[in-house]
Amino acid sequence: VQLVESGGGSVQSGGSLRLTCIVSGLDWTLYALAWFRQAPGKEREALFCLNFGGGNVPYSPAVAGRFTPSRDIENPATYLQMNSLHPDDTGNYFCAARRDSCPRESPPFFPFWGRGTQVTVSS
Repeated sequence: VQLVESGGGSVQSGGSLRLTCIVSGLDWTLYALAWFRQAPGKEREALFCLNFGGGNVPYSPAVAGRFTPSRDIENPATYLQMNSLHPDDTGNYFCAARRDSCPRESPPFFPFWGRGTQVTVSS
């Protein structure tokens, strides 16, 4: 199983980025895909989970209205559109996968992880 994130970078406050996660090595139609982030010195934070058949589970109020996840229904990929970025959004962003549907417990458990892509927002 391999999950590979891309699209991170350095932007100024108020800017936007779009992250991509490509999944391989599993039947992606049977797996929920999720986005997490980890800021320096902080615990990993769950952002969103997306079921293959539709329906997203939001986990973080901090990104509501600014970040929009999506999932490709024809290719094994998920995306995270991030708008109105501010310095508190700086961190390493990961995607993750788990069999079946998105969990609602906190923190949600995912067995498969990518290595992450770094996002840095300057003021």
